[in-house]
Formats: sequence, structure tokens, C-alpha cells
Amino acid sequence: MNKKLHPLLAACALGVTLLLPLKSALAEASATASVEAASNPYGLEALWSGSDLVAKAVLILLLIMSTGSWYITVVKVLEQSKMLRQARAAQAFWSAKTVAEGTQALEAGSAFRFMADAAHNAIQKHDGLMGHIPVNDWLAMGIQRAVDRINSNAQGGLAFLATVGSISPFVGLFGTVWGIYHALTAIGISGQASIDKVAGPVGEALIMTAIGLAVAVPAVLAYNWLVRRNKAVMDEVRAFGSDLHAVVLGTIKA
Repeated sequence: MNKKLHPLLAACALGVTLLLPLKSALAEASATASVEAASNPYGLEALWSGSDLVAKAVLILLLIMSTGSWYITVVKVLEQSKMLRQARAAQAFWSAKTVAEGTQALEAGSAFRFMADAAHNAIQKHDGLMGHIPVNDWLAMGIQRAVDRINSNAQGGLAFLATVGSISPFVGLFGTVWGIYHALTAIGISGQASIDKVAGPVGEALIMTAIGLAVAVPAVLAYNWLVRRNKAVMDEVRAFGSDLHAVVLGTIKA
């Protein structure tokens, strides 16, 4: 038994002996890579550490605009998908026998329930001085106000995306100009204009422009996409409002 284990133990000892130098070499290479990454004069860490308050404020502003645009994009996509789903579910309204029954079949808090309630309230409040307005016009005004409010809510956040898409390249360009100015000032003070002295500061400054474009492009694409989706949503809302006006008016005359 011992004779059988002896070669195995020898092989294990040999493997450990061979692995120790390899482990040491890997650890040394990892430490060297970490030191090189920490001392990289052209990375984002060097850009942040070498920036003054103005440059850091520009970077923070771009980060806020990027975060806000992505947040609004996700929220608006979810809202529009919900409204399109509610538009499909609103078809149950037309299967009801009465307007009140159809209204109860609509999802609570939805835009279509809001329009149905607006039509109901318009009929209930058609008295006093308002009673002098023809019921057809008064009902149309009530539904149109509801549609306008839904459209206003659907447009929320799109102005921010348009603003970010318009100004973020210029914010990044301002950071670039500011960084190059300080880089050239430092080079002029030191009196050294070699390529290794110029490449680092100027390259870091140009990163600002790249960051500005990286913030602007998704914002512009998201804005155009959401505007097209909003149009589809509002087409459903306006179609429901027109049919609702005709149905409610028909029940009154009946």
C-alpha cells in the first residue's frame, strides 16, 4: 500500500513545486498591472484627479443629465406600454349595455377611465349658466379637456430629453476648452512641450467632448422614439374620445 502511494505523493510534491513559481509570477504580474493602471496618466481616474472644480462640475453635470435621460426613457417606455395595453382593454367598454356599466369596466386610473368620467361629469353639470351651452358642444368640450390633460401628461419628461440632446455636446465642449486651457497653461509654466507632456492633459480634455456626445446621442434617439410612440398612444386616446362623444350623445337623445 505504501509503495503504491509513494509515486502519487512524489507527483503531488512535484506539482506543488512547479505551481509555486507560477503562482508567484502571476501575483507579480497582477501587482504590476495594478500599479500600471493606477499610474495610467491617460485614463478617467487621471482625468478626475487632475481636474479642477470647474472640470469636475462639468463631469458631474454630464453624469446627472445622462442618468436623468436614461431614467426618463425607461419610465416613459413603461408608461406608454401601459397605455397601449389599456387601449386594448378599453374595447370592453363598447360591449356594455350602458355608459355607466362600460365606465366601470375600464381600468381605474387609466386615461380611458378618466375620459369616461369626464364625459359623465359634463352631463351631470350641464345646468345653470352652463345649461345655455348646447349639450353637444358642452360634452365635446369636457372630453377635449380630458384629452388635452392626457396629452400634457404624456409629453412630460420629453422636454428634458430634448434639452439634454441639445446642450450636452456643448457642455462637453466647454469642458474640453477649459481642460486644454489649463493644460496649455501648465505646459507654459513648466516650459516643457514634449509629446509626453502634451498628450496626457490634452487627451484628458478631449475626453470631455466624447462624454458629451455619449450623453447626447442616446437622449436624441430616445426623444425621437418616444415622440413616435406618444403619437400612437394619443391616436388611440383621441379615437376613443370621439367614439365616446358619439355614444354618450346618443344615449342622451335616446
